[in-house]
Amino acid sequence: MSQQSYDVINEPGAAPIKLWTRGVPLEDEARKQLVNIAKLPFIYKWLSVMPDVHLGKGATVGSVVPTIGAIVPAAVGVDIGCGMIAARTTLVASDLPDNLAPLRSAIEQAVPHGRTAGPRDKGAWENPPALAIEGWAQLERDFERIKASHPKLAKTNNLVHLGTLGTGNHFVEVCLDEEERVWFMLHSGSRGVGNAIGMHFIELAKQDMRRWMINLPDQDLAYLPEGSEHYEDYVFAVDWAQRYARINREIMMKHVVEGARKVITKPFEAQAEAVNCHHNYVQREHHFGKDVFITRKGAVSARKGELGIIPGSMGAKSFIVRGLGNPDSFNSCSHGAGRVMSRTQAKKLISVEDHAKATAHVECRKDADVVDESPAAYKPIEAVMAAQSDLVEIVHTLRQVVCVKG
Repeated sequence: MSQQSYDVINEPGAAPIKLWTRGVPLEDEARKQLVNIAKLPFIYKWLSVMPDVHLGKGATVGSVVPTIGAIVPAAVGVDIGCGMIAARTTLVASDLPDNLAPLRSAIEQAVPHGRTAGPRDKGAWENPPALAIEGWAQLERDFERIKASHPKLAKTNNLVHLGTLGTGNHFVEVCLDEEERVWFMLHSGSRGVGNAIGMHFIELAKQDMRRWMINLPDQDLAYLPEGSEHYEDYVFAVDWAQRYARINREIMMKHVVEGARKVITKPFEAQAEAVNCHHNYVQREHHFGKDVFITRKGAVSARKGELGIIPGSMGAKSFIVRGLGNPDSFNSCSHGAGRVMSRTQAKKLISVEDHAKATAHVECRKDADVVDESPAAYKPIEAVMAAQSDLVEIVHTLRQVVCVKG
């Protein structure tokens, strides 16, 4: 019999917590937050905790939360459907230009990114292109249904954000694998409209808790019980936001390829191998004989044979993985390296010089506004991968040569 690869926290009145965290740090605050979640009365079996675990809002990032009869909107979060897409191209490293700055610039021009506080959001389309309009046509009818029940969601950035990157840890990268083949990879979610849906239903769940006088250890663990007023609406809206996120990534990938073709002279294809996976989402799944809701907050589905993406930080490696279908983790793995310091801490502790040194091998921004995304702000991805060797196997190891940040 193989040795158990996870540790277990057993607290009175709480479901067990299985942790794949050997060799990686687990902060005390994250541990407390996990125990709070495990005390919810509708947790099914146990919580599974991934090696990139860290403190989150409401629920811990890097956690897999199985529930029956209720969903916690804050566990899904506000970047609903956030995830990754990667495409292997027919190019190799020697096909790339010696100076990668024009390639980064072409990608930046092809994909709106970032945000301004001024009257116009530079991360949105002024005139949405054909791909965004086509994508919106697949989403519009269901969005009308959501708006009819929740008019507050009408005035949101929906069409104008479809096919755009956003800010924070969202990125577009050009990577090389172990055979020097070129990949494009990007990370984004459901943008402004997904954020609005998440915030709206988190607030509705909190109002319900107050109305029913349910005391929670953390008000962000407010939940929507099955059969309650907003439950079905949330299930429908969250599924819609997850579809939006998937289409958003597909549109961006097409625009990245178009942009790259303006700089890379050799003809190439980018459909050689593509992976599109969420890592902040909820869906119905069948585990241990029951249909349950699985909320993955910073975790990726890793069913046996299923491909997924685990990115490192700006200067570290990323991995294309194949799931091993481990039932103890509810067929899940980590979604990345996981933060070791908050954005505020990182901005205090990491200098622009430190960041430039850590990303010297990558064509990317080296300014003060991105130091909170520097490699030092994250756990070492090698340790994270070692801690989950029974959850996934590595198919490709990627290293960035270009990184575009929002």
